[in-house]
Amino acid sequence: MKIYQYPDRAEWPSLMRRPASDRTALYGTVSAILDDVRRRGDEAVKEYTRRFDGVEPASLPVSAADIQAAAAQVSDSLKQAIARAKQNIEAFHTAQRHELPRVETMPGVTCWQKALPIEKVGLYIPGGTAPLFSTVLMLAVPARLAGCREIVLCSPADRRTGQIHPAVLYTAQVCGIDKVFSIGGVQAIAAMAYGTESVPQVYKIFGPGNQYVMAAKQLVGMEDTAIDMPAGPSEVEVLADETARVPFVAADLLSQAEHGPDSQVLLVTDSPLLAQAVMDETQRQCEALPRHEIAAKALENSRIIVLKSRRDMMDFTNEYAPEHLIISTGDYAELAGQVRNAGSVFLGNYAPESAGDYASGTNHTLPTKGYAKAYSGVSLDSFLKKTTFQEITPAGLQQIGGIIEEMAANEQLFAHKNAVSLRLASLKSDSGSGNPAGGKTSNPACGK
Repeated sequence: MKIYQYPDRAEWPSLMRRPASDRTALYGTVSAILDDVRRRGDEAVKEYTRRFDGVEPASLPVSAADIQAAAAQVSDSLKQAIARAKQNIEAFHTAQRHELPRVETMPGVTCWQKALPIEKVGLYIPGGTAPLFSTVLMLAVPARLAGCREIVLCSPADRRTGQIHPAVLYTAQVCGIDKVFSIGGVQAIAAMAYGTESVPQVYKIFGPGNQYVMAAKQLVGMEDTAIDMPAGPSEVEVLADETARVPFVAADLLSQAEHGPDSQVLLVTDSPLLAQAVMDETQRQCEALPRHEIAAKALENSRIIVLKSRRDMMDFTNEYAPEHLIISTGDYAELAGQVRNAGSVFLGNYAPESAGDYASGTNHTLPTKGYAKAYSGVSLDSFLKKTTFQEITPAGLQQIGGIIEEMAANEQLFAHKNAVSLRLASLKSDSGSGNPAGGKTSNPACGK
């Protein structure tokens, strides 16, 4: 990591730049795989699984017996941890349910909104360098709470065992997911987006992944299947002052750096002494990590930035819009109120980002690469769609009809106007003839 002390605001954009690579060839490769799976289905999925994952898939669906057997390979202590984390995630996401009231916008004109579950969703669970069974909780729990009718889970098999990691299968079972497929990478996204002989087609795909998986999600999201959000490599920013605990800050930076070599971590501080101490401590802790080579590579993309004031620190943070933001300052409550752009915020010296990744209850599927300026992380709402309803009585149409006619005529959309005018004429005719409003009348638009 390199320390940048008191950079001018003109230098900020370069300091906020995420790791980038030429995606031209990447998107071409991914697009070809997507098209092939769409054409050849399971046959293509198995071929790419052999080629990229080094696994010979006997069957793409994971049997109920294999899911059940996985439970025996998971320790009791991990089962207990998963159970408690699931309870916390359920509690937080259940609280996101809201009753939506009916609103009478004018007399006789009533509008309301209803939250309906997305019927078919696909969950992608990475399993490359780390089996992310925690992501099963983060996606399956809100999907279940939302009432999604069909939940499909894809995760790659381990090259050595030829099986999905037992903790992933066990967590899927705990969450009530029985449609599990041993598929990873681009071919998994394609299978869920288009459907194959084995894998049901879904309406929306969730979950993190490497650059190939994310490119596949973005491509299918352009025209075929909805996705949770655009995303990139994991990232964290720690906002700290002299009250921060140096070992804690270093550990927080490394907790994201170990995700992958293209991850990015930032420390933003107003203390030059803290900046140097954290850089030294981060190097010391990194060398002791089992994934130290991955973390060290990520640190090459990472920076420590010393700014002059709290205002500068918050302005920089809101423009960077980090996936994870840890505020380790004496006045963290005040600064928290100034956060405008961040995926998830952790306050104080004792709220590590790891808590949100696993067990506090918030969701860890979050916008990266500055997308927190416009996107939210996954929540209960991510698995719902809001449908609006309206009911208009005859009296209500007489209230609002003239407004609609005037607006439609001025937009020169006369069929829109006519849809109202016919009804108003019918009501007037019914009233004149003594027929009850809404009764059976002749249609003046029809011939005699």
